[in-house]
Amino acid sequence: MEYKSFLIKYGEIGVKGKNRYKFEDALVRQLGLALKPLGSAFHIVKEHGRIYVDMDGAYDYEDTIAALQRVFGVVSICPVLRLTERGEDAIAAEAVRFLREITAGEAKSFKVFTRRIDKNYPGTSEEISASLGAVLLDACPNLHVDVRNPEIRLNLEIRNEGILLYALSIPGPGGMPVGTAGHAMLLLSGGIDSPVAGYMIAKRGVQLEATYFHAPPYTSERAKQKVVDLARILARYAGPVRLHIVNFTDIQLYIYEKCPREELTIIMRRYMMRIAETIAKKNKGMALVTGESIGQVASQTVPSLLSTNEVCTLPVFRPLIGFDKQEIIERAEKMGSYETSILPFEDCCTIFVAKHPVTNPELSRIKKSEEKLAERIEELVETALRTEETVLCEA
Repeated sequence: MEYKSFLIKYGEIGVKGKNRYKFEDALVRQLGLALKPLGSAFHIVKEHGRIYVDMDGAYDYEDTIAALQRVFGVVSICPVLRLTERGEDAIAAEAVRFLREITAGEAKSFKVFTRRIDKNYPGTSEEISASLGAVLLDACPNLHVDVRNPEIRLNLEIRNEGILLYALSIPGPGGMPVGTAGHAMLLLSGGIDSPVAGYMIAKRGVQLEATYFHAPPYTSERAKQKVVDLARILARYAGPVRLHIVNFTDIQLYIYEKCPREELTIIMRRYMMRIAETIAKKNKGMALVTGESIGQVASQTVPSLLSTNEVCTLPVFRPLIGFDKQEIIERAEKMGSYETSILPFEDCCTIFVAKHPVTNPELSRIKKSEEKLAERIEELVETALRTEETVLCEA
């Protein structure tokens, strides 16, 4: 069956009341961005609470479905026949042709589900389903009815603007369209966790930018490219991601020189949060996003998180906070970032790790240690901010 139209179904958007059109418009924009790289001609149409993607000419079905499945806000994708003839005989003829083609003569069970949105159309939904089902049984001897667990759910929607016929519902990612819930800054490393955290926040409609802390020569250009690649993978779902690359080497070396070894990770993390927040505020960011999970490493114990949070005035979103590592890995595999994340190029967080990092830091003691940095740290932070590199990462 060659489909020329896809019905896009959404979930939460449908309960948005008077603002619903804004969310629908955002979803239309994101659908357009997702399909644009495919090169096929398409038209996205919004009609009476329904969104359709109509294909014009030749296109790749699998690639199109894959692109639509990456758009947050989409609950399901239904390849449909859009019928212009409204007569009962014309609908029945198309339904017979449709089922013959998708079953290819195989024995299948089916049930007809009718939605009569156009209340002027004669008959009830139940009567239309029964009448059409009888025609299909007569015309297609390979079919039989199963009202409880049919193999084929033949959906007939009778709408004012036309008739829809479809049998397939392909799951989408759900969530809300990107760009409907403000902006946030993701602290993106080369690891497994932070790309997944970005995915989960983008799924709630948040537009993302990202900050990566680079430490040459201790981290290589391949390590930086790995993070750029991860940002591009994230952009498949979140839309274009501006990646801010901050040279963190001098700050790390200065902290290493002046502060107790067991406190290095916490103090470096506090300066990363300060810098990321500064960049976020400059770019209209409303929150920070990290991939932290309670107890996964020394810097992610509850006392450690308290110490890093203390330097922030923006809220810090940690969508993975209650996940174990295997759950995070499974989500990374599903979004397609895992194989890139495990490439053996270390980031700055792993280069300067102490052998015995503190897991229960006292905030007063951490602040006391930071006083040893007073002579040069502000200058080093200003230099890092002034020399940041920005890369636009697109899918």
